[in-house]
Amino acid sequence: MEKILQEKWEGKVSTRLPNATVSQIWPLFTDFFNFHKWFPSLTSCHGIHGTNGEPGCIRYCSGFSIPSNGGGDDDHDHSPRPISWSKERLIAIDHDQRSLTYEIVESNIGFQSYVSTVRIVPGGDDHQRGCVIEWFFAVDPVEGWVFDDLVRKYEVGLHRMAQRMEATLGNLESWSAE
Repeated sequence: MEKILQEKWEGKVSTRLPNATVSQIWPLFTDFFNFHKWFPSLTSCHGIHGTNGEPGCIRYCSGFSIPSNGGGDDDHDHSPRPISWSKERLIAIDHDQRSLTYEIVESNIGFQSYVSTVRIVPGGDDHQRGCVIEWFFAVDPVEGWVFDDLVRKYEVGLHRMAQRMEATLGNLESWSAE
């Protein structure tokens, strides 16, 4: 039986943070084991291998961001929705370019060969204030999913994450000014 090879789904989403600098946002991403602090639909994220923020380290993330393969997603099924989880390995980190790349090594969300790169770049007209978070991903097509729906989940998640980051930074700045 011949297996038909499909091209990878590749996508990019980005969002601008007008009130935060690259140097404020970058450390939030390099804290690889604590991504749940910023990504709203993650209830947990913690290290299970290696040193936080160093290539080769692995984090365990869980929450309700993406439905698991465990069922319970049918509108007529009133059973509790299973928690989605993934184990993610930091592949590379470049502090000069402010980018990191990670891969999912195991999960219950149906992703195969998932690799993602996040970059933080200047985004203000004057390059002093404001930055942009760019999130690139490549994954084998997921059975039962539509690519555009996956991109939309990333857009919504990234936008909410950016709002949370800016709100937290704004609170820290107002607190330190008092």
